[in-house]
Amino acid sequence: MNILLRSLSLRLGLAFALLGTLLLGIIGVYLYQSLEREIAWRDDQALLGRLERVQLLLENSPDLNDPTDRPELYANMLGNMQHFLWVKDGNGRTLVSINPAELPEPQVSVTTEPTFQQDPADTYRLVTQQISINQRPLTLIAGYLLADRQLMLAAYRSNLIAVLGAGSVLIFLSGFWISQRGLRPLRRLAQQAAAIDSEHLHLRLHTASPSSELDTLVHSFNLALEKLEQGFEQLSRFSGDLAHEMRTPLNNLIGQTQQTLSRPRSAEQYEQLFESNLEEFERLARMVDSLLFLARCVQPSQNLKLSSTNLHAVTERLCEYFEGMAEDQKLTLTNLCSGHLVVEPEMLTRALANLIANALRYTEPGSTITIASREEATHTRISVHNPGPGIAAEHLPRLFERFYRADPSRSQPGDSGGLGLSIVEAIMRLHGGTVSITNIASGVSFELNFPKDPGVQGR
Repeated sequence: MNILLRSLSLRLGLAFALLGTLLLGIIGVYLYQSLEREIAWRDDQALLGRLERVQLLLENSPDLNDPTDRPELYANMLGNMQHFLWVKDGNGRTLVSINPAELPEPQVSVTTEPTFQQDPADTYRLVTQQISINQRPLTLIAGYLLADRQLMLAAYRSNLIAVLGAGSVLIFLSGFWISQRGLRPLRRLAQQAAAIDSEHLHLRLHTASPSSELDTLVHSFNLALEKLEQGFEQLSRFSGDLAHEMRTPLNNLIGQTQQTLSRPRSAEQYEQLFESNLEEFERLARMVDSLLFLARCVQPSQNLKLSSTNLHAVTERLCEYFEGMAEDQKLTLTNLCSGHLVVEPEMLTRALANLIANALRYTEPGSTITIASREEATHTRISVHNPGPGIAAEHLPRLFERFYRADPSRSQPGDSGGLGLSIVEAIMRLHGGTVSITNIASGVSFELNFPKDPGVQGR
C-alpha cells in the first residue's frame, strides 16, 4: 500500500476523487433536503386545500346530518387510500370518518387556524381546524400517511448514493489520467537528469512545456548544474595544479639528492645539499599549511574570534615587516589606514600580508605601494594600490583560483605557490565580505570590503 501511495499520479487521483466526492455529496445532500422540503410543502398545501373543500361542501349541505349519510362524497374527494379525514361536531361526535388505513383516531389540539401535527413515529401528518357552520362548531381533521413519501425519498437516496459512487470512480480515473499527462514533462526531465554524470556535466535540462512552473524548475536546476560544472572544472584544474606545484620541489629534491649520491662528496657539499633540500621542504610545508588553512575556511562550522582591530596599527606592522624587501626592490610602502574594524586580527593580517607581498612582486621599481581605508555607511573598504601595468582581462576572473598565476615567470621560491589570493578570498568570505581587483589609470587596486555589522560576518 505504501508503494502505491508513493505514486504522485495515484495520490493526485485520490485527492481529486476525495474532493469530487465531497462536492458531489454536498450537492446531493442539498438536493435531497430541497426535494424533501418541496414535497412536504406541496403535501401541506394539499391538506389545506382539502380542508377548504370540506368546509365548502359542509356549508352547501342543507342538513349537517347529511355528511353522516353520504360519506362516499368525502371518500371520493380524498382520492386514494393514503389519506384520511374526520369531521366532528362540538360534542366530539364523529360525523364523517374516512380512514382506509384504520388508524386510531388521534388526540389533537384544535384552533380556528389550521394547525399541522406529525406523528412522533413518522407514520402520518395531519392538519386540524375548528370551523363554525350555522353557528354550529365543527372540527376538521385531514391527513395522509408518510409511507409513500418515505419510499420515494429512499429511492432518491439510493440513486444519489449510486451516482455519488459512480461519480467518485469517474473523477478518480479522470484525475489519474490528467495527472499522468500533466506529469509527463517531469518524467522527461527525470530521464534527462539521469543522463547527467561527471562526464556529461555540460548537458542541460530542456522542456517544450509552456508551464511557467516547469520553466522555473528547469532554470534553477540548470543554474545548479552550471555551478556544479564550474566547481568540477575548478577541482580538476586544482588537482592538476596541485600535482604540478608538488612535482617541482619533489623533482628538485630527488634530482639534487641523486646527483649528490652519484659519487662521494665532501662534508661541505652535503651541507649545501641539506640547505637546498631544506628550502624545498619549507616550500612544501608552506603549501601544505596554505591548503589546510583553505580547507578550514570552507568549513561551515568555522568560528571567528572577532575583536575591534586598529587598522593603522596592523598595517604599520606589516609595512615594517616588508620594509627590507621593499627597499631591495626600490619600492615604498605608504600606510593611509585609520579607524577600527571588528574582524579576526590574525586573518586580517594574513589577508593584507598576501596582498602586500603580491604588490611587491608585480610593482615596478621606484614606485609607491599605498594601503588605505575608507569608511562607508555599512562597509569598511581597505585597498592596496600598486602602480604599474594592469592585469589582462582574461586573467581577472581566475586570479582567486588556487595555484593560478597571471604571470608564471614571476614565481619565486618564497612565494605562496599560487594560493595567496585564494586565501584572501576565503578570509573575506568568512567575514561576510568580498575582495575585488580593478585596473585603474595608475595601476591595479585590490579592495577588501568588510561589513561593519559583526552580525553578518562569518555566515
